[in-house]
Amino acid sequence: MRTLFLTLIAGLALSLPASAGKKDTKSEACVRTKVWDGYSEGWGIRSLTSAEIKTRKTKNYLVTLYKGNEYQVVTCGDKNIENLDVLLYDTNGNVLSRDTTSDREPKITFSPEHTGSYYVVLYLREVKSARIDAADVAMALVYK
Repeated sequence: MRTLFLTLIAGLALSLPASAGKKDTKSEACVRTKVWDGYSEGWGIRSLTSAEIKTRKTKNYLVTLYKGNEYQVVTCGDKNIENLDVLLYDTNGNVLSRDTTSDREPKITFSPEHTGSYYVVLYLREVKSARIDAADVAMALVYK
């Protein structure tokens, strides 16, 4: 796992904002719906972004999480995705949380023991066709 972490960090994307002027995608609309649904349960939004990920590659986000809050990473992938993974690492490369599903809408929940920096990693594990080399994904970090 540490080797995977070091490989992931080598391609780290440090910012969460979505690209300016970028058209909303179906995966982003899916995540926005989940965020809106979460408001009734007391969740607030921290960040929301979308990106294209190549098959068997990652998109990595550096985030600050605060002790005393509970966080969820909610995701949606486009219809070409068979299996999207979401993982949370600490800065030492330890996996703190990961989804265990094989679908295109994984979610994890985490309550940090201390305030600090963490890495949210989206990994496009599998697509539905070998002819597809990338897919669109969206991710929101929510808290309460």
